[in-house]
Amino acid sequence: MWNSDNQYLQGNYAPWREEGDAYDLEVDGEIPVELDGILYRIGPNPHFKPLGTYHWFDGDGMVHAFLLRGGRAAYRNRYVKTEGLKAEMKAGRALYGGLISGMNGELPPDSPPLKNQANTNVIGYAGRMLALMEGGLPTELKPQSLETIGYYDFAGKLNGPMTAHPKYDPANGDLLFFGYSPFPPYVTWYRADRAGNLLEARPIDTGLPVMMHDFIATDSHAIFFVCPSVFRFENAAKGLPMMVWEPEHGTKIGVMNRKSGEIKWFQTGPFFVFHFLNAHEENGALIIDGCRMKAVDMSGNDFGNPPMPWQWTLNLGDGTMSDRQIDDTMCEFPRLDERRAGRSFRYGYFAGRPGKQRGDLNFSAVIKRDYQSGKQEIQKLNGAMAPGEPVFVPKASSKAEDDGFVLSVWYDPAVDSSELVIQDARDFSGRPLARVKAPHRVPFGFHGNWLARGAS
Repeated sequence: MWNSDNQYLQGNYAPWREEGDAYDLEVDGEIPVELDGILYRIGPNPHFKPLGTYHWFDGDGMVHAFLLRGGRAAYRNRYVKTEGLKAEMKAGRALYGGLISGMNGELPPDSPPLKNQANTNVIGYAGRMLALMEGGLPTELKPQSLETIGYYDFAGKLNGPMTAHPKYDPANGDLLFFGYSPFPPYVTWYRADRAGNLLEARPIDTGLPVMMHDFIATDSHAIFFVCPSVFRFENAAKGLPMMVWEPEHGTKIGVMNRKSGEIKWFQTGPFFVFHFLNAHEENGALIIDGCRMKAVDMSGNDFGNPPMPWQWTLNLGDGTMSDRQIDDTMCEFPRLDERRAGRSFRYGYFAGRPGKQRGDLNFSAVIKRDYQSGKQEIQKLNGAMAPGEPVFVPKASSKAEDDGFVLSVWYDPAVDSSELVIQDARDFSGRPLARVKAPHRVPFGFHGNWLARGAS
């Protein structure tokens, strides 16, 4: 589009700037009638030619919605029109720098000083739809039309950034989240009820200003990994990256008692985690599963190392810890049956790439991992088709952990188009139940969620 040699502006990473609606999508197979709701997906989609060198995380958020009902499907996509994007649309050009290019262009007087791209996750909460990016406030959307309403700040009680990876407490529906900052106390823990009331805010001094993309929680604890991807603002004047990998700090893991606020720290060697799958408590220990990288490089787009499935065991009694790699299959975007969040579980779902590993995040399969038997099931489609994050949707009539559907959006480079693939979670490697043809390609993005009709 902009004659760039940056791979994240080419192929299916390139932006799709058209907004639109499509109905009665073509379906290969049959959409289960139990699927009555909307699958939301979001990702970076730059509206204007970027200033300087573009990083994948910089693009403007665009929401893609697959609406399923009665065995039929429709599609809708819209930009998240944040204050920063609206300023650029008014100016007719990009105004803001990014992770690599750093400096903004000349900002008109009525423009916000920083841009909230709202491009990382989209969730349903308290009757609202929220587009999230960890560097700022949530942006509220209308769930059906995807029209942007504006920033959502919990009735004025949230005055800092919110992670793009909040968790739901399965016991009471509370929203659990944190925000991080390059300034002390660096991290703040929050809890809000299901009605939108912010109930709790606790500062956590991590001792180091780091990028903290995700966290994980159990019924009793919240766990924060302080990996050494460190903010160094003094580098900006030298033309150097402001986020630096400093392995000499190692990785520090903080376990906060959700009732008392007391924190117990564990120290280990350096590594980085973008995403966690789950955590649960067992015999006085916390067992945490996620995707671990040896290091991360935020100065470019290749991130440096392939993520692998790892498990950490933290003994809360004697303060010891151990960790292990589960297998050698590159995987990311881990998901599970959210009814098991924070509790013992058996199955995890990932986008991944079996076989010889590289440092990029280009996926070729979706993976179901059985953490009880160690079995791994793989779904690959024809040719070089590439999936995004898999989302598990349980059958409403069943409490069994894998009795449901796995939904993911795949791209087919042979025909330059995308489709929503619906799998039976119990026949994971079998033929998909349905392949719903999108009206155009859906650019590779980050995260999304299913919202059943009538749910909030």
